[in-house]
Amino acid sequence: MSEIKKEISTTEPKALVPNGGYKMHTFEEFRDLYYTYIKNPKDREMVAKAYRFAKSQHEGVFRKSGEPYIQHPLEVAYILAELQGGPETLASGFLHDVVEDTETTVEDIKREFTPDVAMIVDALTKIQRMKLSHRTEQDFEAEDHKKIFLGMARDVRVILVKLADRLHNLRTLDALKPERQHALSQETLDVFTPIAHRLGIYKMQSEMEDLSLKYLEPEKYAEILNLLNAREENRQESLRALQKRIADLLFENKIQFRIESRVKSIYSIYRKMYQKNHSFDELYDILAVRIITDTVLNCYTILGTIHATYKPIPGRFKDYIATPKPNLYQSLHTSIISGDGNVYEVQIRTEEMDEVAESGVAAHWRYKDGGNYNAQAEQKDIEEKLHWFRDFVSMSNATSDTNAKEYIEALEHDVFNANVYVFTPLGKVIDLPAGATVLDFAYRIHTKVAESAVGAIVNGAHCSLSTTLKTGDVCEIRTVKNASGPNPSWLDIAQTSGAKAHIRRFLQKKNEYLKEEIIEKGKENALEAFASQGIGSGEMEKYLNDPVLMEHFGAKSLENLYELIANRNPAPFALIDYLGIRKKKSQSFTKNLVSNVKNDADTPIIVEGADNLHITMGKCCTPVPGDEIVGYVVNGKGIVVHRENCPNLLKSKPRLIPVSWNKNLGKTAKFPVMVRISANDRSNLLVDLMGVLSSKGILVTDLKIHLAPKTMHDIVNLTIYVPDKETIATVFQAIQEVKGVYSCERVMK
Repeated sequence: MSEIKKEISTTEPKALVPNGGYKMHTFEEFRDLYYTYIKNPKDREMVAKAYRFAKSQHEGVFRKSGEPYIQHPLEVAYILAELQGGPETLASGFLHDVVEDTETTVEDIKREFTPDVAMIVDALTKIQRMKLSHRTEQDFEAEDHKKIFLGMARDVRVILVKLADRLHNLRTLDALKPERQHALSQETLDVFTPIAHRLGIYKMQSEMEDLSLKYLEPEKYAEILNLLNAREENRQESLRALQKRIADLLFENKIQFRIESRVKSIYSIYRKMYQKNHSFDELYDILAVRIITDTVLNCYTILGTIHATYKPIPGRFKDYIATPKPNLYQSLHTSIISGDGNVYEVQIRTEEMDEVAESGVAAHWRYKDGGNYNAQAEQKDIEEKLHWFRDFVSMSNATSDTNAKEYIEALEHDVFNANVYVFTPLGKVIDLPAGATVLDFAYRIHTKVAESAVGAIVNGAHCSLSTTLKTGDVCEIRTVKNASGPNPSWLDIAQTSGAKAHIRRFLQKKNEYLKEEIIEKGKENALEAFASQGIGSGEMEKYLNDPVLMEHFGAKSLENLYELIANRNPAPFALIDYLGIRKKKSQSFTKNLVSNVKNDADTPIIVEGADNLHITMGKCCTPVPGDEIVGYVVNGKGIVVHRENCPNLLKSKPRLIPVSWNKNLGKTAKFPVMVRISANDRSNLLVDLMGVLSSKGILVTDLKIHLAPKTMHDIVNLTIYVPDKETIATVFQAIQEVKGVYSCERVMK
């Protein structure tokens, strides 16, 4: 066995040092740092060239704190090098201000460096132009924040450079006026720390939060700092004793390890004290001991050893190794009572887990020297592993027409405040906002999964897409190959903006496809009508392309006219009448045919100029008031009214005439509608369905139910009686809310 190594560190965090005390670095120190992991000579030279370029562009310019301006981009690049950012990321750190503050253009950057560096600098420049400048806190606008987020959504490297830029600016805020300090600090908490948190970059998040609090709430910051410093001597003594005892135990068990200690950040203590109303003495996790070892097995062995020696506090154990946080954080957490009565949080993790815990996404996807590095593949990998980031990018890419305030609220709800953790059957954690449904979960898994979803199994029980999920649920999405996909009712089921955006895009594409079908249908209707007058397609189009005719019928183009014809507004024969090309025989036939239809308040169907002609409703498509309808002439039997999309009319169009619903018809008349309901198989389904229909006063006949053998879903066929199409929509919405129901639709024979 290799030699057992043990190391103990008791360093305090930077945030506990009053008035900052941050070191300024030289380029040589920066070079020594990035040379440790960037080995390619060309990559090294590009970074050095970026420094020289930025230095020459900022020559003679000084910051308000007094140092040459180049010191700021140098510190930004140094922070990025601590995260092991790639050469293009480091170069962008040096160049992030040159387009904004000098005569340099984005094209200059592209020519001198790479397209990716130019893209990152361009995004950062657009963000920078939304900076606060000389505005006060009252001038904050959601539009500013929206544009910052949109800029950062383009590439994760843009986020990293911007976070490093903001961190260094916070470190040097003392040089600015109080109102600027306050405004920048508030913007940091509103915009930048939530992103750092979701990316798991704890070191940057914690420091930015503490520095922001220092300027926003200086008295409370000083109070907490004094409370921590007042107990420092006792804390150090207690920590040393605990660490020595743990080190001896682990060394005896031949477990390789190192021990660190940390004090809870000032901002975290502030939130517990002033937002959750705890006193300082009530906080259990102010002190923490972190044990880093070499294997996952050792993590659990160390946990057992500590629990066998110290009394753990019930309910304080969390296993983030088995179930990582959505930002990929992994560690074992437990709280113990030491021999002197102090309470400590103990965190146990491997070296790799510790890197991810401190640097988050930057550690997991840090630069890998060699020919296999691919920034685009890295971006895609991040979107695959961090579902929230994929939604962030998706929301941002689809938000050009979104109100800025709505966008920020959606981002906070869907991404930053997501606090419901649901498991896939394989144990993967999906984070969702409170109130999210099975449908939202399906979209977080994958768009294709959601679009073929018909229900789910949650904790072993069948559930509908509208079921609300809670932390700890295990959810498996049920899909079918030929599912009908999203429909407008899904917009009411989905609670996250990401899911709603996907649904809207699907429906928009579907509508575009349907629009093409409608245009083709209108053209066919027109062709058949004109053909009955002996006019072919070419001649018909010459007639219809007349601007005067289009203006008369309110059409913007020939395609638009076909759409109107498909909707019977105008009917094809109205065009023929307007053009004066109807054959006399046809005119005489129609006039005699409809001359006997009687029009009064009791008649549901109106045929202009007709009286006393027998009218019946098509049993194949069961039209109701509100449907688009047409009359079908049956010799010797009068007129049968069909819905315009009834498939039984395909071979009967020459015998169609325009009809309309009587606008004076009341709600007393009831019309039959054939309905099919698909639902998960369960007991009492029919009882619940009939209860809903009864509560709406709906008469039901011809009720049949059977189990579909392929999908094992219940199919319920029934006929309901309603006064109009609007009532159908109300009834369908109520049926959709019945547990297990995933679709409800009208059917035609």
